[in-house]
Parts: sequence; structure tokens; C-alpha cells
Amino acid sequence: MSTPPDRRAVAVVLLIPLVVTLALWAFAWPAARTAPRDLPVGVAGAAPAAGQLQQQFEQREGAFEVHRFDDEAAAREAIEDRVVYGAVVAGPEGPHVLTASAASPVVAQLLREAVTAAAPEGARVQVTDVVAPPPGTRAAARSARACCRWPWRGWEREPPSPCWGCAGRGQR
Repeated sequence: MSTPPDRRAVAVVLLIPLVVTLALWAFAWPAARTAPRDLPVGVAGAAPAAGQLQQQFEQREGAFEVHRFDDEAAAREAIEDRVVYGAVVAGPEGPHVLTASAASPVVAQLLREAVTAAAPEGARVQVTDVVAPPPGTRAAARSARACCRWPWRGWEREPPSPCWGCAGRGQR
């Protein structure tokens, strides 16, 4: 004996939203839990001000791995050597954020926003991109080219590309 059509329709009507909800949850849950974990950042400058910056980073337990540097030159060198993603230099004019947007534009933006939010009202936060992406490229374009590059290998001419990051760049 087969199931009546009414029961089948009710089952479909109830199961489709449940499946869609589970699929959305599977994609949204990891994004909601995204946060920095042991992100290497640097702090440089005079002891009292740099110590205060270091304490602000360490308040978010487990989020940052703080490296202490004597001066801005040492912090720049650490960024260039990929020891840290960025650094904050405490100076008399206010905080100076050093970033490496070529390494991670997301981390560069996170540092810039965090220091700007923590700075006293009216303080000017200077930002310097120590390791910028090569001229004429954007981080998103590089990511798109990386994901789109493999299908085009072996083509003798530049392929028409649906990816905006690959279009017109001749990446193979």
C-alpha cells in the first residue's frame, strides 16, 4: 500500500526548510566563530606607552601573540621577515600602525581599526603599509587569479575568463 499524496506533500513541505536551514547553518557557523587566535603582532616604543599597548592586546586572551621591539626599525624588520603581521609603535604624536597588507589585508585592516578604536579621542593614528602588494594588483585579484589559474594552463592564448581577477592579465 502506498503513502497517500497528502502525507508526501506535508513531508516535503517540512523537510525542504529543514534541509535549507541545516545547509545555511553549516556555512554560517564557522564564519560566526572566526576570530584571531595567536596572531603575531608587535609593539614598539617607549616603555610606559608600549607597555600599555601590549596590555591592551593581551586583554583578548589567546587572540594575539605580542612581540616586543625596541624601536620602529626593529618592528619594520620583523614585519619584513614575516615574524609578525603588523606592529604598533607608541610615539609622542600618537600610535603609528605598521602593517603588511601583502601578507594579509584582513589583518592589516583589523590592526588599523583596533588601534584607531583604542586611541584617545582626537588622536591621529598614522598607518604605514610596510609590505604592500605589488603595484597594479589587489589582494582580492591575486586570490581570484590563484583560484582561476589552474583551468587555463596549456592555453596558447589568453582565455576569456569569468573571474575578474584573471581577466586581461595573462596568468597561466
